[in-house]
Amino acid sequence: QVQLVESGGGSVQAGGSLKLSCVASGFTFRVFCMAWFRQAPGKEREGVAGIDGDETPTYVDGVKGRFTISKDNAKNTLYLAMNNLTSEDSGMYYCAVCRESVVTVMAGIRSADFAYWGQGTRVTVSS
Repeated sequence: QVQLVESGGGSVQAGGSLKLSCVASGFTFRVFCMAWFRQAPGKEREGVAGIDGDETPTYVDGVKGRFTISKDNAKNTLYLAMNNLTSEDSGMYYCAVCRESVVTVMAGIRSADFAYWGQGTRVTVSS
């Protein structure tokens, strides 16, 4: 059974930093691609950053240069380091695992490519 447990969210002021973690179990972590998504109140869920099994990252334009996705295969943990946060970054952040048929995170990071989701961790950025 796949389980994804996010942590690390919180409240920060604009310009601050946070690092999110996602502990995974129930699948071969080092093989599958994964991603971070976020959803702000009243908005659709959007992909933020993805990482392939070979650790190739993918970012949406709005976070390039500020966010870094990484993984620790020994700990079955996915990370998202977020710097220079703005109020636009506020929302619930979810980690997700690619479907078996998906071998790489595509540009745009589409929800349909992901099969399992965590419960989320909330990020609030105040200006």
